[in-house]
Amino acid sequence: MVRYEGKTVLRLRVNGEEREVLARPSDVLMDVLRDQLGLTGAKPGCRNGDCGACTIVVDGWPNKSCLMLAVEAEGHDIVTVEGLGGMSAEQRAFVEADAFQCGYCTSGFLMVCHAMLTQHPQMPEELVIEEWLQSNLCRCTCYAEIREAVLRMYGTGKSS
Repeated sequence: MVRYEGKTVLRLRVNGEEREVLARPSDVLMDVLRDQLGLTGAKPGCRNGDCGACTIVVDGWPNKSCLMLAVEAEGHDIVTVEGLGGMSAEQRAFVEADAFQCGYCTSGFLMVCHAMLTQHPQMPEELVIEEWLQSNLCRCTCYAEIREAVLRMYGTGKSS
């Protein structure tokens, strides 16, 4: 490991690209993604893991980037909302279901939904959907629209 002024060079795989960053042992991944890589989709909300606005996907599973140290991310495959590209199935479903208002929490919900599609390629039971969605908070919209977006992702929503 190469160290500079108390920081270590980390090699991270983010959205399919190898990237190098300088991080202190205490730097959380959300701040490194935002400040050094310009990936601002992971939003700072509560900064203690409660709201889910900072959710990213690590090795196929949702992860709150405000709780993960950047040094822990080395050797793992990280996907941010920017890595979904254009109009993914998740993004399309959220637009069609009007599953957002201010949009601050949307990227976190999109990442939870992306991981859910990865881990549950077939429509999961309602209880599984509820468990996955309760990791994130929205203060603007009704969760009914977010649930509808999930159903649309699996092709069982109102207009599917």
